[in-house]
Amino acid sequence: MFFKILQKDPSTKARTGIIETGHGTIKTPVFMPVGTAGTVKGVHQRELSEDIQAQIILGNTYHLYLRPGIELIRKAGGLHQFIGWDRPMLTDSGGYQVFSLADNRKLKEEGAHFSSHIDGSKHLFTPENIVEIQRDIGADLIMAFDECTPYPCEYKAAKKSMELTHRWLERGIKHFRGTQDRYEHRQHFLPIVQGSVYKDLRKQSAEVIAAWDMEANAIGGLSVGEPIEDMYAMLSEVTQILPVEKPRYLMGVGTPINLLEAIAMGVDMFDCVMPTRNGRNGMLFTQKGIINIKNRKWSDDFSPVDEDGSSYVDKNYSKAYLRHLIISGELLGAQIASIHNLAFYQRLMKEARENIGQGSFGSWKQEMVTILGQRL
Repeated sequence: MFFKILQKDPSTKARTGIIETGHGTIKTPVFMPVGTAGTVKGVHQRELSEDIQAQIILGNTYHLYLRPGIELIRKAGGLHQFIGWDRPMLTDSGGYQVFSLADNRKLKEEGAHFSSHIDGSKHLFTPENIVEIQRDIGADLIMAFDECTPYPCEYKAAKKSMELTHRWLERGIKHFRGTQDRYEHRQHFLPIVQGSVYKDLRKQSAEVIAAWDMEANAIGGLSVGEPIEDMYAMLSEVTQILPVEKPRYLMGVGTPINLLEAIAMGVDMFDCVMPTRNGRNGMLFTQKGIINIKNRKWSDDFSPVDEDGSSYVDKNYSKAYLRHLIISGELLGAQIASIHNLAFYQRLMKEARENIGQGSFGSWKQEMVTILGQRL
């Protein structure tokens, strides 16, 4: 992976860049729609590429491993072939999903023993087999197997968890370097910074991750319930340590405001289920603020979903119609809302890149943070 910084904002740490992968070039900052089980819920791949203009999507190792299974994905020629997606892809290692199964998993030095949430069958994830599974899935960017601590988490537990993540990282990198790429394209391995909300642990973890000199680095364990001030404080600490010349990926974050604040700290990559999950429940992000489309006030509003939007949703559907669909439980309502929100996120990233290039990101961000915090 070749990462090149193109432009820097003079008043913040925001930057634009390009990441070269075997499935194409990614312009950063970038938001990755989450396709957990080989699909971004309710959205066709054609819509992802053409209307939403997603550059890269994310898949999840835990869910894909359990269903449809790695053997089937391998037979299909990798996940790209299986789902009909020819652009870059990243896979989460499944660590977050495994550790969310608190009552159905046992953590040991060798790895994580867990029971499937589907049928109760027993499985083991290790730093080594997670590399093999992700290689077989065929993602361009694959993640280290880590432990994601909950919030709140006592200092002693956070430190123990971080140290285990570092030991697993060493095993994962060793195995990655001893194995071959799949499906005739390069695959790249990303370590993950942990440490809960403790600055000294985050600093230590970031130093360990930076010392491995991998091609990109990730920041995990945030947006898990901690106060927003703590998340920003941890980001500030970590981004001062992780190499400037390499992409930084903030995992599982977040709201449009979160993304803009993180970009200002020098973060390049994001993913989150919020655009689709919130959309299915009637929350829409717009250029003027947040809409709860279920509110009665929109029942006879025949203006576009987002009057300043640019997607075909904004050009063809009214608030009144979308409210009717969502209230009625129609599948089309969830689909329209998901497409709208994903297109909004992509547009926000495009505008961020443009303002960084123009040297106006700092002032533009402050204006957008005010607007995007409004509930209409």
